[in-house]
Amino acid sequence: MPIHNLLNDLPAAGAEEAFHTLLRQPGVKIERIVSFGQASPPGYWFDQPDGEWVLLLAGEAKLLFEDEGVPRDLRPGDWLDIAPHRRHRVDWTDPEQPTVWLAVHYSHLP
Repeated sequence: MPIHNLLNDLPAAGAEEAFHTLLRQPGVKIERIVSFGQASPPGYWFDQPDGEWVLLLAGEAKLLFEDEGVPRDLRPGDWLDIAPHRRHRVDWTDPEQPTVWLAVHYSHLP
């Protein structure tokens, strides 16, 4: 089995973020997301039914939660566990370099 590196073979910058599913199993999906200056559309809030653990691997980003007034600045190594239905948005990603995220989407078990 080959060794993979999340920071290699990054897609070229484009108008959309690039999503690559790394693993999908019952109750969990792991994906690499590469942003090139994208942000959530004005007024749009993610409201996901599952939890999401996210780690910023490269670049910089600002993540805003609806129940907080100020965006959180994220730098490489920063991670958050976002509870289901906690409304949030990507407020900013660095347009000068790729911002690479590792996202683990998971279902809450009863």
